[in-house]
Amino acid sequence: MSYQFFADGARASFGGDEFVFVEVCESMDLAQALRIQAITGELSRRELPGILDVAPANASYLVRVDPDILYPRELVRTLARLHERFGEAGSVALDTEIIEIPVWYGDPETERVCLKFRDRHQSGAETDLAYTARVNGLAEDELVAAHSSAPFIVTFPCFKPGNTECVQLVPRERQLQVPKYLRPRTETPARAVAHGGAFTVVYPTAGVGGYQLLGRSPVPVADLAQRTPGFETSKVLATISTLLSFRPIPGDEYAQLRTDSREGRYRYRRAPVRFALAEFLADPAGYPRILRTALSC
Repeated sequence: MSYQFFADGARASFGGDEFVFVEVCESMDLAQALRIQAITGELSRRELPGILDVAPANASYLVRVDPDILYPRELVRTLARLHERFGEAGSVALDTEIIEIPVWYGDPETERVCLKFRDRHQSGAETDLAYTARVNGLAEDELVAAHSSAPFIVTFPCFKPGNTECVQLVPRERQLQVPKYLRPRTETPARAVAHGGAFTVVYPTAGVGGYQLLGRSPVPVADLAQRTPGFETSKVLATISTLLSFRPIPGDEYAQLRTDSREGRYRYRRAPVRFALAEFLADPAGYPRILRTALSC
């Protein structure tokens, strides 16, 4: 396979006449993931003739073109210039929003499901919440406090609408890490909040899954029919670069919010924010707290 290399070390390859695949780094790195968002966001905003789709991921991105309008190797020259423009962390600033997600950590339904699949798990007796806490050297209440202590930023849309991988905005030494299941479950509750590797997801619908189940949200993260308040302009709650702030709630509040959501009374707490990567890297403990204050305005 032939590659074209950019000045920042990224490399582009081609899939037939339609696809340009760019590998920016070999492992997950928040700064590089956000550079990818800045590059692909700018590319999408330019609406260049011949570009059919732009798909960013954690360490790479894919662009589909119409070769009758735009020759892939011509596109690479444009991409190289964008890589130079967003070459430094200080150049990445994303206009996005922060959204609060209430979570009943350790709820009975996710505990029932996780205990049903102990034969596919590293631990034969613990709940997923207990296991995740233990491998991070925390008690369960400390894990909940850590998971809800700082917002997460969406870095990758997953395998179904509304299911987005997100990374917590904390210093690297505070990043929660946990293996996925040895073999995936065949059952996962809708709206389950789960963690695998360094990523948290909210499962939009019931189905298969392999992330460790931490709890459940009473409110949806996707509505393909767009009948739920909050989904008027999008079928999914969180798109790439959205910040998610998880708030622990007890079971009685979960029940009330679930009823409010089903009956169309729930309103998401959300606010526009500008996320500057350089400010986060300069103060990874304090800057996320500043972003979170937008929810109280």
